[in-house]
Amino acid sequence: MNRNLSVKLAMIATLIVLLLIPLFLIGNLISERQARRDGVLEDIARSSSLSQQLSGPVLVVPFRKTLHEWKTDEKSGRRYQEDSHTSGRLYFLPQRFDLAADLRTERRARGIYDARLYHASNHIEADFKLPERLGVTDDLADYQFDAPWLAVGISDIRGIEAGLKLAVNGQRLDFQPGTQVAWLGNGVHAPLPALNTATASDLSVRFDLGLQGTGRFDVLPVGRETQVALKADWPHPSFVGNYLPVQRNVAASGFDAQWQTSFFSTNLQERLDYCLQTNQCEGFTDTRFGVSLVDPVDQYLKADRAIKYALLFVALTFAGFFLFEVLKRLAIHPVQYTLVGFALALFYLLLLSLAEHIGFALAYGLSASGCVVLIGFYVSHVLHSWRSGLGFGAGLAGLYGLLFGLLSAEDYALLMGALLLFAMLGLFMVLTRRLDWYGVGQVKAVQEVGDVA
Repeated sequence: MNRNLSVKLAMIATLIVLLLIPLFLIGNLISERQARRDGVLEDIARSSSLSQQLSGPVLVVPFRKTLHEWKTDEKSGRRYQEDSHTSGRLYFLPQRFDLAADLRTERRARGIYDARLYHASNHIEADFKLPERLGVTDDLADYQFDAPWLAVGISDIRGIEAGLKLAVNGQRLDFQPGTQVAWLGNGVHAPLPALNTATASDLSVRFDLGLQGTGRFDVLPVGRETQVALKADWPHPSFVGNYLPVQRNVAASGFDAQWQTSFFSTNLQERLDYCLQTNQCEGFTDTRFGVSLVDPVDQYLKADRAIKYALLFVALTFAGFFLFEVLKRLAIHPVQYTLVGFALALFYLLLLSLAEHIGFALAYGLSASGCVVLIGFYVSHVLHSWRSGLGFGAGLAGLYGLLFGLLSAEDYALLMGALLLFAMLGLFMVLTRRLDWYGVGQVKAVQEVGDVA
């Protein structure tokens, strides 16, 4: 059979394009399985508790004010005073806010999917400095202050694990459901004794809060001076929000981190004033920081990244196959190229199905080993040499090893990929440096590929 080089190259290119179809289908399957996993995790979170944000404590002082308005009688012309009443609230953020949180993680499984829940033991201390007459400078006699309360926002109240007790200046008070403050959202509140508004005063509160959540834990730094110390038994934290911890220590047994902010950095008092004036409170409630308990073994994300290199991987394998063909003066049938290509595509299906049960690294090793053995065995018969098959399998194993390195080194993936392509091109050029490419297209095949004894 006369082998025409241009026809053979066009055939190889066509096969590579056709192999994109099963690779595309496998890529869609990865996305579908990932979406199903995410749906199961969301369902577990909905049936237990979602991610948590702690907002507060905030001191709320309701008031009623008498308004005096002078009017003139239209008939008699006599002036008289008419009184009306209005109501409102004064809000105070703590001078100092300290939070010590200890997160203990728990694994919840549904089928083959795992969700990561946490139980946070929080100890909260806050000190309020109340100004004389609560900051009212005019017409104090027209104000009547009602019983205040302490409001604490908790984004998912289903996660509250036990009854709450508030310690206020030595007294023990009970919390009640709801914050009674719309812009704080869900949470709890504790009615407080009447305040002495005649003089400036201090108010110190302490309470413990057991909280269950999923995935993420956030804190709103409400204090003029805020200090948060958080530790957990999870070794893969992702620190999120507007502020990073000033200190952190991550080890195999867990992590601990500390945050420290002030009104100079958060501008939270002005954000609260803007919230009260405009009823647009996103700027206040979104000023937060915290931690997300990241699962580093996301087999779907790694499988998706792996299949993005599939075209490069198939092209390099076919290039090696073609190199053996021209150097060994053999004629390899398109069907044999196709079978090798399908074996390369099935690697990703094996990888996905195994990774759901035994983890990504082990699944990758088993899938790659199976493909290397199968293709090496097949190629040794195609090339009529077990040495050639062994060499081809070793090269394929090296490619799988390089691909795993690309998947593991996110920050250096582009550099490693560029170096890999350059090395492969250099190897191809060295091996074919004395090859007569005009003669390749005219070579008579020694035997037909299908005539394998």
